[in-house]
Amino acid sequence: MRIMIAAAGSRGDVAPYTGLGAELHRAGYDVALAATDAFAPLAHEAGLEFRSLPADTRARGDVAGKRGLMRTAAAFVTELGQGFADAVDQGADLLLLSTTTAPLGWHIAEATGTPSLGVYLQPTAPTGDFPPVVTGSRSLGRLANRATGRFALRMADRVYAQAVTQLRHRLALPPASPAEARRRRERANWPILHGFSTALVPRPSDWRPGLDVVGNWWPHRDPAERLPSELEDFLSAGPRPVFIGFGSMASGDGERLSEVAVRALRRAGLRGILQAGSAHLAADGDDVLTIGDVPHTLLFPRLAAVVHHAGAGTSAAALRAGVPAVPVPVTADQPFWATRLAALGAATDPIPFRSLTAERLADSLHQVVKRQSHSRAAAEAAQHMATEGGARQTLRAIRQLTEG
Repeated sequence: MRIMIAAAGSRGDVAPYTGLGAELHRAGYDVALAATDAFAPLAHEAGLEFRSLPADTRARGDVAGKRGLMRTAAAFVTELGQGFADAVDQGADLLLLSTTTAPLGWHIAEATGTPSLGVYLQPTAPTGDFPPVVTGSRSLGRLANRATGRFALRMADRVYAQAVTQLRHRLALPPASPAEARRRRERANWPILHGFSTALVPRPSDWRPGLDVVGNWWPHRDPAERLPSELEDFLSAGPRPVFIGFGSMASGDGERLSEVAVRALRRAGLRGILQAGSAHLAADGDDVLTIGDVPHTLLFPRLAAVVHHAGAGTSAAALRAGVPAVPVPVTADQPFWATRLAALGAATDPIPFRSLTAERLADSLHQVVKRQSHSRAAAEAAQHMATEGGARQTLRAIRQLTEG
């Protein structure tokens, strides 16, 4: 059977599917990852076929504010829709669709008769348990949470409107709006597996049938990979350091962030590792080291704390390592994950990116390192996550879907 996983966005939106794809490949499936060209190396390293999707994701880290995010997202998915069908034309017996690609993939599945399954990294279905992930707001109460959740879906429908119109025309399908397609899937209880931990987001009891939380899908990693020797030397040279990184966020803000990070570390009396990322963080000194990309699974368990942008993947990686965090959310779903980490007790209260100062960061670092409650909560979450098998449960769902 040929399975195509379609994902689009930043690295954190794509990398988890390399681990899922590798697990499915080991189970005997032919697996292709369809993503934008920047992620071809990730697919090949995981032993997966790569299929190119159009659209440029490089500017997404620069976006701040909900209006700017909506405009950028609409342009992104319209471009994405242009080449989506080409990837499926190369052959697929089952489509695994991410949060970003599902509103396009539904129409291809309709046109080709190909079965499909949602594999989401964020909870998008309305619930009374929490507000929609894109609002970043505090809970408004059960009724209001559900109402804002439905409103968020309508806003997402607007983002996809032009792309869906063009895609259905190309596929010779009758006109149908994104909202119509979504409601049709909901009525059919279209199955969606959510690749995050129930330690962070337990399955809401008011979700419809077909929506399940299965645990994280972890990015593929070569078992032979090791940390760079310079990093090993730094880790061995003193007390556990603090990691500070913003992933694909904060492009162009590197000089300010580097200064804030170093001042905060020294104010808190801590050693630090800065990950360059899209912001290009950089600093020198006996008490600080700048690194490039390294596997979180190798580095995070050896840290005192992690300061990060609260992306879904980094949030989960820190929890998996049992390491407490200081979340500094920038945009999109990051405030949601930051709030969940803090509610769990595994992180300090979030520091909004625009409010980040050396003083605030130092205070949070002192709190997260000195208070054992944060470390205990992170360790308990790590134990819970170790019992979950996201890829294994996904394999089981695929077999049920395709073999009856």
